[in-house]
Amino acid sequence: MAKRIGGFRRKTRHKLKKNVKEKGKMSLSRYFQNFNEGERVTLVAEPSIHRGMPYPRFLGKSAVVKIKRGRCYEVQIKDGSLSKTLIVHPVHMRKI
Repeated sequence: MAKRIGGFRRKTRHKLKKNVKEKGKMSLSRYFQNFNEGERVTLVAEPSIHRGMPYPRFLGKSAVVKIKRGRCYEVQIKDGSLSKTLIVHPVHMRKI
């Protein structure tokens, strides 16, 4: 039986790369932003922070905030016909 090669960030060299203008320190207001239940957000990865990053397949998708869970939020997305729940850090979310 073959072993699975690669991890979470496999084949994401261009997808999880920062633009030249965005390199450097990140703003703290973006790190500590708050969301309310039922608010619509879009999932945008911040490559410099790995904690709470959604799987690269879900980047660019819109989601609905369900509840706060510790530092992160539970968000619900539609993946085809399925409804999935992800736990995402607020640095990887933007308000729509």
